[in-house]
Amino acid sequence: MNRVVRFGLLMAVAGAMTGQAMGGAPERPTVAAGPVTGAMRLDGRLDEPAWRSAGIIENLTQQEPHPGEPTPYRTEVRVLAGPKELWIAFVCHDPDPSKIAIHTMMRDGNMYGDDTVAVVLDTFGDGRRGYSFEINAAGARKDGLISGPEDLSYDWDGIWNAAVARTPDGWTAEIRIPAQTLQFKPGAPSWGFNVQRRVARDRVTLRWTATTLDAQLIDLRRAGRLKGISAVRQGKGLSFSPYGLVRRKADLETDRATVQGDAGLDVVWNVTPDLSAVVTLNTDFAETEVDTRQINLTRFPLFFPEKRSFFLEGSNLFAFGTGLHVDFIPFFSRRIGLYDGQEVPLLGGVKLLGRAGRFGIAVLDTVTGDSSVSRGTNLFAGRVTYDADEHLTVGAIVTDGDPDGVHDNTLGGVDVLWRTSTFLGDKNFSVGGWAAWSGGDNPEGKRSGYGFKIDYPNDLWDLFFIFKEFGDGLDPALGFLPRPGTRWYQGGGAYQPRPEGGPFDWVRQFYFELFVTYVEDLDGNVESWRVFTAPFNAQTESGEHLEANVVPQFERLTEPFEIADGVIIPPGDYNFVRYRVEAQSSRHRPWRVGGTVWFGDFYTGSLTQWETFVTYTTREGHLQLELSAENDFGGLPEGDFIQRLWQFKVAWAFNPDLILSSYAQYDSESRNLGTNTRLRWTITPGNDLFVVWNHGWKRLLGSRDFLALHPVDDSIVVKLRWTFRP
Repeated sequence: MNRVVRFGLLMAVAGAMTGQAMGGAPERPTVAAGPVTGAMRLDGRLDEPAWRSAGIIENLTQQEPHPGEPTPYRTEVRVLAGPKELWIAFVCHDPDPSKIAIHTMMRDGNMYGDDTVAVVLDTFGDGRRGYSFEINAAGARKDGLISGPEDLSYDWDGIWNAAVARTPDGWTAEIRIPAQTLQFKPGAPSWGFNVQRRVARDRVTLRWTATTLDAQLIDLRRAGRLKGISAVRQGKGLSFSPYGLVRRKADLETDRATVQGDAGLDVVWNVTPDLSAVVTLNTDFAETEVDTRQINLTRFPLFFPEKRSFFLEGSNLFAFGTGLHVDFIPFFSRRIGLYDGQEVPLLGGVKLLGRAGRFGIAVLDTVTGDSSVSRGTNLFAGRVTYDADEHLTVGAIVTDGDPDGVHDNTLGGVDVLWRTSTFLGDKNFSVGGWAAWSGGDNPEGKRSGYGFKIDYPNDLWDLFFIFKEFGDGLDPALGFLPRPGTRWYQGGGAYQPRPEGGPFDWVRQFYFELFVTYVEDLDGNVESWRVFTAPFNAQTESGEHLEANVVPQFERLTEPFEIADGVIIPPGDYNFVRYRVEAQSSRHRPWRVGGTVWFGDFYTGSLTQWETFVTYTTREGHLQLELSAENDFGGLPEGDFIQRLWQFKVAWAFNPDLILSSYAQYDSESRNLGTNTRLRWTITPGNDLFVVWNHGWKRLLGSRDFLALHPVDDSIVVKLRWTFRP
């Protein structure tokens, strides 16, 4: 019986099991938004008359660590809806407001250690896709797109606003979301809706619905219903975002500099209320943050995430397959506008994103210009999904074009996913599969791949099994596939008990983990395997993290592998065991420190890796400092090597809308010290001024003096982007 037949039978049995095990879906709680009457002012104070007629959730329920038990953190939520906007307010009582934790004012900053409130919206009511909005007690904003119960991308930046105010017994918050920021079906009687509050110092989570330990806030299948929104409208559904900039670039080694101006335009048009078209002309990414550097001690290319705003908008709609992670991404937008490490001009592009009934649609077509490393070309990606019922989604993806502008390449794929949150009563369970193939100027060999995943992601037991195969001729020119010609088996899970009293009453939760990865070539010869074990892994009641790991692994080298300059490991079979110990202090503290040490055998010798960090934040979150370092010490018969990566971040926030930040990185392989300094002033949501300064130094080859650096390049950009919504 071949693997495809076995997979089909497995899905049928799993579906039958789940159908037998499911109970009836519980009645969803409902809140009706009150009407917006009179003038509203966004200041966090809730003193407008309209708030007295708002829909009210009188108190949120504890979800973690003790579902349903009372807490001193009484939380009231109020909701208003007008023709043009949605308003949500939180009244957060706190028995000791002096201990409210704040660590950031930055947009999309790390708020895990902060006191926060959050809202999720399922504007299509399909229980799958939606929006997440989160703010902390300083009014810093964080938003994202939800594409599944475990899939939230914070890379999307919507146009919305929030304000907070302190009170004698806690804090209050107002969130205003313009209707034009959302995609939805007008006239719908209700949306999926849920709210959450986190109290950082006690690591307590409160929610309206989804209050079991197995439930995630972004699991929209467990959301309540928000009524009173049938009058919300998107207006004309048009927005124009022109930009203008001035850029100065200097080559400090040749003492040559250039100054140029540029301009461009993005236009968004809601073709239907739930389907948007985006046109971009002369797209520029000057304000994009630089990549975080990484040390690579493997034979395979590293993955760097997309950070450019044009490609991030609606990126979740292109997500394909299950169990793939970064081992195979059929459409990887970093292939557009970047080639062979060099920027490529993006002359323009068109996107179509949204819904049409049960169909999800994502289309991207771009035109690039000539560069020193590639020829101008047309690049296309399209993705369609269909929700067959509340559990089953099927989809397809197509890409066309090669970034080099010379070769032909096409990729197609289909996928299917079935999932439920009522397995065995109230547990999460999913099973899905995918298949893909490519054509054009591909390498010789098998040009297809396929795989599946079975997943049981719950609080006490988190279990999974993944199979995937990538043909040696599978070539996604617009995607990411670091290991073609391989067959993967991955499985394992974690047993995650929460001690109640006894000698381990200081532990909030244990994580006893076992994860196995086995990779072979298409002829069945083993290429590598790895067994990750965590005999001790614990989060304490105070938020500290302590972990110890034992990781045996195997690597087969069929050709020499240069792991560092001049250090070449010969072909052969290598068995070795790696060990790790890790400790981190709680995220809610002003000072936070952590360290990880990997040690043990490594190929023909040994390798010790030290990763350390320290962070500091002032009480109100105005100043953030972070220093991190990785130092790798390899001792092999073929040669010794040391690789270093040092990073330093500093940010000063005058308020959540005016932030000055700087990021410095040095790595010993490139011997380059680079700084990226940004001033971002959000004049009003959607209207931003950026000042970005990049400067680079090079360490002299062979010098033992770390300060022997000479400047190599310098650039500064001033960019203004404005959004008009008629």
